[in-house]
Amino acid sequence: MRLDKFLKNSRLIKRRTIAKEACDQGRVKVNDKVAKAGTEVEVGDIITIAFGEKITKIQVADLVEHVTKESSKEMYKVIE
Repeated sequence: MRLDKFLKNSRLIKRRTIAKEACDQGRVKVNDKVAKAGTEVEVGDIITIAFGEKITKIQVADLVEHVTKESSKEMYKVIE
């Protein structure tokens, strides 16, 4: 699954266009490498997102195409 789509589906970022912009600005890393919006993520990958001063680090737990608000939190596990 594309990184921008994962961020939107998991509701870590509200819209896919905003997820793409965050990737373009270098604020998103996958496995400690700066990632583009089209980077493919897999179960077990570590994603680091910089929201201003706050840094969120999560591990991909599941890849789901169509997700509800309740099940979106099951797509990842917060590390930091």
